[in-house]
Amino acid sequence: MRGALALLAMAAIASGCEQQAEAPEEAVATDIPEELQQDALPVQPAAEAGIGTPMVERVATLGLLNKRNNVSRDLELQPGDQQRVGDVIVRLQACERTAPWEMPSETGAFVQLLVKERGTEDQFRKVFSGWLFKNSPSLNVVEHPIYDVWVKECTMAFPGEEDAPNPATTAGSDAAA
Repeated sequence: MRGALALLAMAAIASGCEQQAEAPEEAVATDIPEELQQDALPVQPAAEAGIGTPMVERVATLGLLNKRNNVSRDLELQPGDQQRVGDVIVRLQACERTAPWEMPSETGAFVQLLVKERGTEDQFRKVFSGWLFKNSPSLNVVEHPIYDVWVKECTMAFPGEEDAPNPATTAGSDAAA
């Protein structure tokens, strides 16, 4: 029995060696048809389309820590806003959070951190620009010896949230009944 299996295996290997794979075709540069080009897509902001919360209605709460004097403070910014605290400027470009019905829940903000150059009057250097995530602070870390920034919250509404019952009030009314 073993000899027959070995012969079948060798025959399969031999027949595979006889068949040669076809050479791949050369890549040829072509033009993209006009109807498929990106410019042909309709340009409509999400707010006009009724999708999601407009950026101007979102508010991010960021934590700012000065490691030198161990003073931290909360900054509330809307996308496009910036705030100066001493020798640092924090800019918020965008904030996002997943919908309440999506798992896992995540909150993030696109933040820029500018720090005043030593020995200058008002020259700042950008030391960080990127997304920060509340639940995964190690993904993008502000690596600065004095300042640290992290995301605490992004306040925004989702369609249908305003109609949903508040779990705290419904739990309280059920307990009283």
